[in-house]
Amino acid sequence: MQEKAKRNRLTYSVSRELVHKSREAALAAVQIFNNPQITFKSEIFIVLMHIAWTYLLHAYYRNKKIEYRYFTRKGNKNYYDRTSRGAYKYWELERCLNNKSSPIDKDTANNLRFLIGIRHEIEHQMTRKIDISLSAKFQACCLNYNEYIKILFGEDKSIDKHLSFSLQFSSISYDQVESLQEQQSLPANINAFVEGFENLLSEEEYNSQKFAYRVLFVAKTANHRNQADKVIEFIKHDSELGKSVNHSYALIKETERKKFLPKTIVEIMHEEGFIKFRIHDHTVMWKEMDAKNPSKNFGIQVEKNWYWYDSWLKQVREYCQRNVRQFK
Repeated sequence: MQEKAKRNRLTYSVSRELVHKSREAALAAVQIFNNPQITFKSEIFIVLMHIAWTYLLHAYYRNKKIEYRYFTRKGNKNYYDRTSRGAYKYWELERCLNNKSSPIDKDTANNLRFLIGIRHEIEHQMTRKIDISLSAKFQACCLNYNEYIKILFGEDKSIDKHLSFSLQFSSISYDQVESLQEQQSLPANINAFVEGFENLLSEEEYNSQKFAYRVLFVAKTANHRNQADKVIEFIKHDSELGKSVNHSYALIKETERKKFLPKTIVEIMHEEGFIKFRIHDHTVMWKEMDAKNPSKNFGIQVEKNWYWYDSWLKQVREYCQRNVRQFK
């Protein structure tokens, strides 16, 4: 009994320290990202939030007495994997998410897997201009973290009381917004990963606020005295104003993902040298693959026309390359 009580105390102590270190990493990530003097902020944010979530899940598994060390089972004994220095090898974040006992919901896991993928792309090479393009995912990651640390370890572990909106030294004009949009092109390797990852998501998953937290800012003059000091005012999504804003945003969003008509896809294949590829071949291909099934997210119906995404264009290209003799 004494030995069991001792183990329980140790488990509680280690779990508490893991949660403490996790919170420190998360707060450091946000503070660094909001620091105007740091230009390497996205990379640091991703690494620190990666650590924060890993420690958080390690603490959860330790409390649940779920083994989160790598081991090999031989007979009735576990042989634990160790580093060259003799330390235990613990699960990385992706392994924590993949475990059947993971407490993390699908959309939050999508957000984390996205950031894990970005981390793999940036850890071996320098990157530029990714802060603006990925900030919606970073914001969602922060909100998700704050939600889960409260769910798993109590309201007193919340970090929202330590965070605030960043103050700006200048207002944002329309010209500045357009300039930012022009400069936010991602490095080729990052862009390829983002497109590949997002094309695998359903529309519902892509639009989830837990995957990417997107906010529209509209300049507004205060109508009442008690509103004059509010920098940001939230409106309900189901209000008349909210519905009109969301409708406008939906129309804008529809133009964001590049789309192709079947005729355009055939023309692209001709330009790439597959001159014998015809509309009929394309039709046979998508029918065989059931490519218009919404779950596959290869395209979308707009009015009476079906448009294909980049992900389908890639499928067609690979199909032509596999059947090069037929279409050259």
